[in-house]
Amino acid sequence: MATQTTLSDVFPLGSRINERGRLEVGGCDTLELVEEFGTPAYVVAEDDLRARAQAFTAAARSEGHEDLRVVFASKAFPCTAVLALFAREGLWCDVASGGELHLALNAGFAPERIVLHGNAKSEPELRMALQRGVELIVLDNFDEIERLERLLGAGARGAGEQKVLVRVTPDVRGETHDKISTGQADSKFGFSVAQAGEAFARVQGVDGLSLQGVHAHIGSQLLGLDPFRAEVAELAKLGDFPVWDLGGGLGVRYTREQPPAPAIEDYVGALVRAAHAHEGGVRRRLLVEPGRALCANAAVTLYTVQSVKQNVSRWVAVDGGMSDNLRPMLYASLYEAHVADRFDGATECRLAGKHCESGDVIVRDARLDDPKPGDVIVTPATGAYGFAMANNYNGVPRPPVIFCRDGDARVMVRRETFDDLTARDVG
Repeated sequence: MATQTTLSDVFPLGSRINERGRLEVGGCDTLELVEEFGTPAYVVAEDDLRARAQAFTAAARSEGHEDLRVVFASKAFPCTAVLALFAREGLWCDVASGGELHLALNAGFAPERIVLHGNAKSEPELRMALQRGVELIVLDNFDEIERLERLLGAGARGAGEQKVLVRVTPDVRGETHDKISTGQADSKFGFSVAQAGEAFARVQGVDGLSLQGVHAHIGSQLLGLDPFRAEVAELAKLGDFPVWDLGGGLGVRYTREQPPAPAIEDYVGALVRAAHAHEGGVRRRLLVEPGRALCANAAVTLYTVQSVKQNVSRWVAVDGGMSDNLRPMLYASLYEAHVADRFDGATECRLAGKHCESGDVIVRDARLDDPKPGDVIVTPATGAYGFAMANNYNGVPRPPVIFCRDGDARVMVRRETFDDLTARDVG
């Protein structure tokens, strides 16, 4: 039996080591989950998702800003069950493609609670947004303004104006990986500050468009609040618009060794107070777009060990890897790993995936308790961008999503089959 009885906050709320020495998530024994559903599998604590959504909305209320909207960045976990839960909690949703828009609508988000993003929105995607009546379209470039003008001229929206925001890169950076930094001057996203005035004028010259305000997003996995305050100060220089969309970016804790991330309450409070300091006589609507902060720590991924071997390092290979969690390979992201029924591990290992790539390493410096084939391995904090970036490399079917609550486990997305891999073939 494991001697460690408390878990760090990288695990979903309510997780514990039970009397049999096994990890429980949402009241469900993870080894029993593996017996029933197999591995790899994404296991989500439903109450964790709900608690974080409620924490954001409560923080907005406590700051006394009556018009703050919490907008889930759906790219973090674009799963119908996750989206539906957040819709029921009253959140808004941001989407960055026609596919994400389809998912959000299908999950129950009303169009007036949807924000469309993207730096390369196609004409069909814009037409879909206009026809479905999404609340806000965030304009990224002059080509999109022209494209919308043509669509509106052709009657794509029908009655009423389309509300839009202009995305600006405020030349503010936080400490994060270059591949998820977006607020610097030379970014693929948005207009430069120097272009903003022209963008505003172009939008205001298009019949059928209603300029509501500005949007900025400075990066993801940010663990300090000062860059967010600086972002607000830069937006304030652009004019007194009725809407500021401040993007997302609040980071989370992925390992016990990582310093704690700012609390949701501190993050929301910092944004609201910064906005109030720059009101200029306008009490505006604020939008914030958390993604990973809502879902990363709500889930774990379960694997089964397939082989253990020793050369220079001890290599523990599991039945998943870069097909279900691409972040370590894209961003050198750090995770921790444990044997699900032996948490006091001391064996230094490299936790590797099954794919034919040397870079397919999930945790480079894992400490496991004498791992052997058949053991169940758990990696926490995989609720953001694991499912979203899942792929079929080497013909590996994508894992299921399993919701757990009060000891009840439900499959929300089934495991792919080999037949799914050929389902779209037409030859």
